[in-house]
Amino acid sequence: MKKLILVALCGITFTAFSQKKVKTAEKDPNTWVALTTENWDAPGANAEFTTHDGRPVLKVLPKPGQVVLKNTTFSNGTIEFDYIPTDQRFSSFYFRYKDGKETELFYFRTQLAGDSTGIEAVQYAPAIDGVNLWDLLPQYQGKANFQNKSWNRIKLIASGYQLRVFVNDMQRPAMEVPRMEGNVTEGTLAFEGEGIVSNLVIKPGQTEGLPAYEGIDPVAHDPRYLRKWQVSEPVTLPKNVDFSLDSAPKPETMWETIWAERRGMINLTRQFGMSKERRIVWMKVNINSKTDQKKKVAMGFSDDVWVFLNGRYLYVDKNTFASPIMKEPAGRCSIENTSFVIPFKAGKNELMVALANDFYGWALIARLEDMNGITVE
Repeated sequence: MKKLILVALCGITFTAFSQKKVKTAEKDPNTWVALTTENWDAPGANAEFTTHDGRPVLKVLPKPGQVVLKNTTFSNGTIEFDYIPTDQRFSSFYFRYKDGKETELFYFRTQLAGDSTGIEAVQYAPAIDGVNLWDLLPQYQGKANFQNKSWNRIKLIASGYQLRVFVNDMQRPAMEVPRMEGNVTEGTLAFEGEGIVSNLVIKPGQTEGLPAYEGIDPVAHDPRYLRKWQVSEPVTLPKNVDFSLDSAPKPETMWETIWAERRGMINLTRQFGMSKERRIVWMKVNINSKTDQKKKVAMGFSDDVWVFLNGRYLYVDKNTFASPIMKEPAGRCSIENTSFVIPFKAGKNELMVALANDFYGWALIARLEDMNGITVE
């Protein structure tokens, strides 16, 4: 009889303990991601699921293509993982990954491992229609103290529009993005570029107080930016033709309005998507001047620009990455790229820009030195 009572009590105790464990697990908001073959899609055979330093790991191999987490939708929250970015060039982490064309991206320029002052060590960029916009967002590259032969702790917090990234130092972010620029608000996770991943955990909804609303645009209240243009449809340039007035607008050319995004940028990639061929668009804006006067304009552009005032050549330039002619900062599109003088006549002036592109992002930024005696239609 005593044995029967003891067995019954043990059963009650075990049941209560099991129920407690289940309830605790149900309350655990974290999702530990299994680094196993059945949990990931690696169609290019570019992943191994093995052990490293005695722990289970996802080993991304030096082959093209993303290794994509299956059956997961992430929008807002925290993602943490241990990472050894071993690629010779770029080790990349994708989140809100819809597909290879639409995603958010944070990556390491691994040649700067161990350099705590390398301004290009890490980069945030979205992909829009398969175009990585890294060259349009120089403000979202920065320094980070990481290694490529030992473990680094990575933490990303995504909250609505905003992103905060920590690399090893969990007190000071390596990257703060007040407005993520992708077209996606949710998706899965993916890795690309040689590297080793361990201890991957997703914490849905845990944003550590990071606001979901868009952060401050530092030029939002600056009236000098030319923010509204008329733009033509893109035209493919013939091979071996740098520029030809044959592509210039005709009387029957159709125009549509395009508005600047943050930092006064006219984002043509978002408007027209990807092309594997070199294309050109024409943009125009009417500017009224009270008198004959000269105004300096600062301009950022990607990649090649031809500027006309009242139908006459005014300025020609190129911002070709990795060539001697590229502009500061290092061939990216920035208001720092160039400046020149516009000799306005009294009355109405037509400022027209032709902009060609065949390399990553496509954009224009234009800012007058002041608005004295100037009205933009």
